[in-house]
Amino acid sequence: MRLDYVSPLPPVRSGIADYSLDLLPHLAELADVRLIHLPGQPVAPEIEQAWLMAPASETGKDSRLPLYQMGNNRYHEGVMELALKIPGVLTLHDVVLHHLLLDVTLGRGEFFPYKERLTRDHGWIGEAAALAKRWNAYGDAPVFALPAHRDLLRRQRGVLVHSEWAAAMVREEDPEIRVRAISMGVPLPPAVDLEAGRLLRRRLGLPEDRPVLGSFGFQTPIKRTGVAIRALAHPGLEHTHLLIVGEASKGLELEEEARRAGVADRVHVLGFLPFEDFEAAIAAVDLCLNLRYPTAGETSASLLRVLAAGRPAIVSDYAQFADLPPEVVIRVPLGGEEEPGKLAMLLRGLLANPERLRAMGEAAREHVRVRHDPARSAEAVVEACREWRELPPPGEKQPEVPPPTSLAWGRLDGELEVEGADLPWPEGERRRLRIRLRNRGFARWVAGEEGPGGVAVVVKLFTDEGFTENLLAERPWLPLPRDLQPGEEAEIETEVRRPPGYAYLWIEPHLFGGLGLSKLGGPRWERRL
Repeated sequence: MRLDYVSPLPPVRSGIADYSLDLLPHLAELADVRLIHLPGQPVAPEIEQAWLMAPASETGKDSRLPLYQMGNNRYHEGVMELALKIPGVLTLHDVVLHHLLLDVTLGRGEFFPYKERLTRDHGWIGEAAALAKRWNAYGDAPVFALPAHRDLLRRQRGVLVHSEWAAAMVREEDPEIRVRAISMGVPLPPAVDLEAGRLLRRRLGLPEDRPVLGSFGFQTPIKRTGVAIRALAHPGLEHTHLLIVGEASKGLELEEEARRAGVADRVHVLGFLPFEDFEAAIAAVDLCLNLRYPTAGETSASLLRVLAAGRPAIVSDYAQFADLPPEVVIRVPLGGEEEPGKLAMLLRGLLANPERLRAMGEAAREHVRVRHDPARSAEAVVEACREWRELPPPGEKQPEVPPPTSLAWGRLDGELEVEGADLPWPEGERRRLRIRLRNRGFARWVAGEEGPGGVAVVVKLFTDEGFTENLLAERPWLPLPRDLQPGEEAEIETEVRRPPGYAYLWIEPHLFGGLGLSKLGGPRWERRL
């Protein structure tokens, strides 16, 4: 196997750069590996001296198979650009790549590339989300709901992920993509240096006889570190401290949150630490926290390193954490405002049981030794590359997205015909009208009984030229009997009696809880009788 390894590399501050450094020696025992130097990114001199390197323009040449390492931040823009052009095997470290897309488009003030990419990946849903996101509407929900990876993955010969949950997500999004879950390789470090942990506690002024929790890795709102901070304010944890290790995303004010919770003296925000201090911080804690919601589908390398060091952990009962066995981690349910209390209850029980913490730590270390051996991970990578290297990518294909509904779509084109209202219509005569509705738009019209967004026909009979006296004002609306897909039609019947004198018949479909369809491009029928 001749591989071109495409990834950020140290000194880039990326967990995937560190992962690559751990995996590469084992990969080189099984394949001819060349590293690709991504444009604009530094590479440590010792790496350049130790490995065969080539510029990005050489990727895939000389019968080499590109092996891409794809993450969800700007460091991987060069990886994405190459992978879109040159098919290879792609390791998808984050199932969701929407944050990267936002960063390299809207983050640079470029809206149309964002809309184009999101539409290509998610059809009309992507286009609608892009238009909303342009004005910063609807928060971050679409960012996690729309992974923005479809076009990229369909151009690959195969895709590797690090959890069965992630593999299932990719298959659900697109069954034609070849995807396989392999364990993330994490070297088993020496057992924690307890003396180094004690020295760090003294340096930070932490009491040696009090429990210390740890949260490790890049700190973002989805890491839910704020939940851990608020949990410290609950009874029974008055003497528990929390170490927060890792860079914090912009706008994440953890120290301010600790002050608001009244626990600032027990929350220690250390930021990014060099490797030696990072290891000492792991040794200094009794229990680690790795909460997450929502998720980009990533397997946490920082969590695996903590487990490898023999430290027990609490994780969220959610998504990719399902791959971890119960003897290794404890799961806390997601619960909104109740979550800090649930976490506090678990913490009280675990911190009061040192023997259980010790057993969990031993099980965690053994789990990483067996399941996450980098040599085994390298074997799995090379096996997948051998199997897929000659297979064609699935290729470009329009996403199969069901049409929008009248609840959410802003244009509802259609036709309306009325039979039985022919003139002349004598005064006092009762007639049965047949109203035929035809959906000529893009969205599905929802049946009236579905409530808001459902379609119903409103019949009005005015007896004055000012259209203020409606004889049928108390008559119930006529709900659409079933959903109407684009191109379909339905009939509704009703009886109307022609009053004496002036009469004007007005028939229009309406949305329950909304406007008449004529204001959304839809039909309306009216006639003076």
